Amino acid sequence: MKTNHIAIIIGHPDSASYCSALAAAYAKGANASGADVRFIDLSRISFNPNLEYGYRKRTELEADLLEAQDTIRWADHLVFVYPIWWGTMPAILKGFIDRVFLPGFAYKYRPNSMLWDKLLEGKSARLIVTMDTPPWYNRLVYRQAGHTVMKRATLQFCGIKPVRITEIGPVKGSSDQKRAQWLSRIEALGAKRH
Repeated sequence: MKTNHIAIIIGHPDSASYCSALAAAYAKGANASGADVRFIDLSRISFNPNLEYGYRKRTELEADLLEAQDTIRWADHLVFVYPIWWGTMPAILKGFIDRVFLPGFAYKYRPNSMLWDKLLEGKSARLIVTMDTPPWYNRLVYRQAGHTVMKRATLQFCGIKPVRITEIGPVKGSSDQKRAQWLSRIEALGAKRH
């Protein structure tokens, strides 16, 4: 099913990264097929990525994070574009999730129960993940640990499904021609809007 409202979250701290180019390619395809696209570029917004008090005491959200929550509410499809570093996402993306996907926004525990309500149900997601490790090595040796954290322990925990994953790599040492092919592939994926 095609989605109409797409939020693209760029989880790379460098605005000139290849991840930004991939995000732009996805947006180009999605826009061309009639979707509305909004960006949350973590390299360009201002927030403290540290959940200072954990869940013991509320850490007030900065204006950029309040706007990010509004964008996530608006979207029916979330596209996360980020690199795998040390087997998982960059610290800036982890900090964004810690600060934004809060109880009362993304999920809510039920009183006197181990169960919770998934407050982001009805949304789907796509992970576009770059890596220098060959995808087969990430799968066989690391058992896709970073994918599991993002897909199962984060997004599906909040009710977001399906969560599809597109791996791009190895990026290190790739030719300009190969990178152009990946951009074309991601633009086509954006046109499909899922």
